[in-house]
Amino acid sequence: MLFGKEHVERYQATDGEEGHEWQGTTTLILTTKGRKSGLERSTPLIYRTDGGAYVVVASKGGDPDDPQWYKNLQADPEAGVQVKADRFRARARTASTEEKRRLWPHMAEVWPQYDEYQASTDRDIPVVLLEPVG
Repeated sequence: MLFGKEHVERYQATDGEEGHEWQGTTTLILTTKGRKSGLERSTPLIYRTDGGAYVVVASKGGDPDDPQWYKNLQADPEAGVQVKADRFRARARTASTEEKRRLWPHMAEVWPQYDEYQASTDRDIPVVLLEPVG
């Protein structure tokens, strides 16, 4: 099973032939700029689409703290996204309360653990929309 750095490397090397489909769902690669280091960081994330946007969840497995990639997007919402062989720039934004209410069930449908993650933390887990630019 692919995970973490190996997942990113195989996905990028095979244009998503390895890694796009993962544990019964689909993943994309999100590349953010480190808010402290300035270095690019790539993370595989489960996604679904909503209109022209790609939807991801900043769950960090229900950890009380937001994932680093989400903190990086708060500092700089411009990011790189790879879906299979398609690579593009996107602007990230956190879903509004109303959007989250609508999108959360769609994300939990493909990864039911999201409901468990939210139940295990007091943190309101953000839903993020990645909207292609340019």
